[in-house]
This record gives sequence, structure tokens and C-alpha cells, in this order.
Amino acid sequence: MLFNYQGHEFNFARYPETTNKSLRSWSAAEEYVLLKLEEMDLSSKTIAISNDRFGFLSTILNQYQPIMVIDRKSQRKAIQQNISANNREWLPQLERSPLSEIPETIDIGIINIPKTLDLFRLYLHQLTHSLKQDGIVICSFMTKYFSPQMLSIAGEYFEDVEQSLARKKSRVLILRNKNPQSEHDFLETISYEFGEGQTQELMQYHGVFSSGNIDYATQFLIQHLQLAGEDKKVLDLASGNGVIARAVQLTDPSTELHLVDDSLLAIESSKLNMDAKHAFFHWNDTLTEFEELSFDLVLSNPPFHFGYETNIEVSVKLFQEVANVLKPDGRFICVANQHLNYKTHLDKLFQSVEVIAQTEKFILYKCKKTATVS
Repeated sequence: MLFNYQGHEFNFARYPETTNKSLRSWSAAEEYVLLKLEEMDLSSKTIAISNDRFGFLSTILNQYQPIMVIDRKSQRKAIQQNISANNREWLPQLERSPLSEIPETIDIGIINIPKTLDLFRLYLHQLTHSLKQDGIVICSFMTKYFSPQMLSIAGEYFEDVEQSLARKKSRVLILRNKNPQSEHDFLETISYEFGEGQTQELMQYHGVFSSGNIDYATQFLIQHLQLAGEDKKVLDLASGNGVIARAVQLTDPSTELHLVDDSLLAIESSKLNMDAKHAFFHWNDTLTEFEELSFDLVLSNPPFHFGYETNIEVSVKLFQEVANVLKPDGRFICVANQHLNYKTHLDKLFQSVEVIAQTEKFILYKCKKTATVS
């Protein structure tokens, strides 16, 4: 997709790719940020950008070498792809984790406000800690997603919170005069009973899937999970805070467990909940790092929400990769919402697809490996 800015033509692509032509690589809210930046002298300014999903702002502002706060591996790949495709310089030394301090002193912070507002608070906390007293933070959002909580969270960190007029159904918040810093705990604790009196206080960082409780679909999978004697090497795909892998570990502590998630916050959360002796953690959005025929069992509550988007294309691509990494007699057990109709896609990849259990809302599939995968 082409975007013209100040006489320069940029070409942006989404990663992962999508067949939905209506989905763009940027939003009108991000365009609004550029308009606000045009009012400022950016020379010699240090800029930090949080939640730049496809690298739109990181690419256009590349000459200023902005710091990039990155949570998702797919986000990192998208930013790198679009910077390189537009003949800009990819500088991995400018990456920062949402959990790390930004050692540089920031003049301008930019946040594309995420759907999870606890994550917005984490991004704000991180940027404000390194922001100059006279620095500003620009926060963008589409008007239809506005919540008064955005203003209250911004008010925790800044004395002046200015909301712009609407432009192309988007708005920005301009935050000035930061308040004195206060400590904030970005870990939440979720009590979960695995069964037979095995209750654990699970911990996760803000922004990890299913805040406040273990997602009901995940609980449904765990309740019906039965390990076989040959399940010695198990993959928890889209592992979140690691609760599914932990259920396996409590059943058989000797199982070799691999946890994979696109979100770094999720991976760091799962490390807090697992016995690390036989657990391995992978920050990735694909399974390409694993050899073929690697796993006896793959378990997953696969993602289909990405921010405000609903898109099963990522899940279907993961199903294809699962088929490649399962051993010949391996099993894939996944839970899904009934309306997603995953069986249509699973039938094309696996020798057999069996419904283990279902309710009006959820369905649990057990898939057996095919001999070959095209």
C-alpha cells in the first residue's frame, strides 16, 4: 500500500500477510500523529514510539532514529520489513522491551493506544520515566474505540491532557507537564485451581491475554486434557501466561515443554509460573525454528483477535505449521469458539479431526497427524 508524505512515496505491507484487502498497514490515527509532529521542530529530538504495529511511524520517522518499544515478534518483523522495503536503516539497537527502562532522555513519546488499557498504562509509565519535564507524549486512537478510561489513565501521569478534534474518525491526546513518578506494579495475580486441590497463584504482566481470570476456553481445554504415556515432548502454542503448559507440568513433571508466544510480555509472564527444569521458552510468531516431526503433542487456544481486528488467517497458518512439527503419531488438541468453524481448515491438514467435547460456545478438537503435508 502506498502512502505519500512530504513528497516521499512509502510502500507498506502487513506482516503477517492477509487476503483481506480492506485491512491497511496504518490507521488515520497514525496519520494524525504525523500532522501533529509537523508542528514541531524534530531536529535533535529523541523520539520513542510504542505499539507501532506495522512500523508505519518507525519507517517515516526513521531519519530521527526513534526508539522502538516492541512487544510482539510479528510486530518486530513487520517494522523491520517495512523499514528495509523503503530503503531506510534498520537499527536493532534502538529496540526496547516494554519491561525495560529506556536509558535515553525522551523529548517526544508516541503511543498508539492499545485495546488493552492496562497495557496503555504500562507504555505510559515506561515513557514517562524517561521523558524530559518539558517533553510531550502523543497518543492516537480511532474515535469509535474511545473510552473515558484513556483520559483517566493519562491523567495519572500528566497534569495537562488535551484531546484533539476529530479527523478522519480519529483523535490524539497531547500530554504535557508530567506528574511526579509513583511506583506501579505491572504484575497481576490470578488464582487458578488445576484440580485435586492444586491451586496456584499465576502471575502475568499487564497486556497479556485474558486479564483478571483464566480465559474460559483455556479452562475448557485444561478440564478435558488427558496426557498419554508417549507425550514426552509437548508444545504449548500461543502459550500466554503458561497455564496450559503448567497443567501438563503438574500432571507429569518430567515432560519436556516448549512454550511459544508472539508476545514478549506473555513469555516473560510464563517464566514466572513454570518450573524451568524441563521448560523452554520461545518468543516467536511461527514454528519455523523447530525441526519437522518434533512433538508428540501440541496444545493451543489459538489467537483470532489482534487488537480490534478479528482474523483467523494467523490461526490457520499456525495449523499448517503444527502439522509439520508433529511426529507421525502426534496429536494436536486445540480449543476454539464454535462460530470460527476451524474444522473446515483442520480437515485439510490432519488425518482425522475428532471433537472431544463442546458446549454452546466452545469446541475442543483432537487432530491426528497426516502422513504428508502439502
